[in-house]
Amino acid sequence: IQEAVAVASAAEAAVVVVATTERVESEGFDRRHLRLPGRQDELVRRVAATGTPTVVVVNAGSPVEMDWREEVAAVLLSWFPGQEAGAALADVLLGAEEPGGRLPTTWPARLADAPVREVTPSGGRLVYEEGLFIGYRAWERRQGAAPAYWFGHGLGYTDWAYEAVRFTPARAAGGRGAGEDDEALGTVTVRVRNTGARAGREVVQIYLTVPEGDGEERPVRRLAGFAPVTAGPGETAEASITLPRRAAEVWDEERNAWRLVPGGYTAEAGRSVADRRISVPVPVAAPTR
Repeated sequence: IQEAVAVASAAEAAVVVVATTERVESEGFDRRHLRLPGRQDELVRRVAATGTPTVVVVNAGSPVEMDWREEVAAVLLSWFPGQEAGAALADVLLGAEEPGGRLPTTWPARLADAPVREVTPSGGRLVYEEGLFIGYRAWERRQGAAPAYWFGHGLGYTDWAYEAVRFTPARAAGGRGAGEDDEALGTVTVRVRNTGARAGREVVQIYLTVPEGDGEERPVRRLAGFAPVTAGPGETAEASITLPRRAAEVWDEERNAWRLVPGGYTAEAGRSVADRRISVPVPVAAPTR
């Protein structure tokens, strides 16, 4: 650590790579905590304390606690890259490529804040008391601490403005027959503009909110679709995203089938579940057969 501090102090920028290991993260066992192993947190803090702009590359397969995240210039999540990790990382850090990914999970600031923590069976039985409220659905429902990073979050090397959104209903309506599992409610088209100084890639996300007071216990919103777009500086691009019928359905245990819940839904377009920019009404009619 002392050597790293000395090198960082004399550098224009510092890149610190931290990681989990097979001892703390594996598909074969549950994790006991979300901390980085060893003294890696101390390493990051000590390097960042030099005042040299510090980029931390997190080499992990799932969320980790990063108490130092506000002390560094940038955090890059590389997951578990392959043998070309070094070349890919150099391209991203030097700007030849853009880090265009988005989080598929919500990252808590600390494990104690996570809404679902009971994962150990008792007496050979594990009760899923949270029901549908897991991940971002649980975070939106609860009061108190916010996560460190919301589901869908991700930054690149440019900025985007969400300018317009429209909903086009599907021509077919009504009930579902055999082989119609992919029937759609319609299409949401979103126009975005690259407001930065370089070309970039944006992942437009659509969240469908449920009607108020419909009597069904379900999350207030759910991811209904997403699509990536690219554009040069000042240019616009359109993302067309199909809304699946399943986004407006609930599981009916009595019928042992999915059931459409009609009502006035809203499609919200944004950069993450917590950064929703524009919206459009999505009326869902009751089945006619």
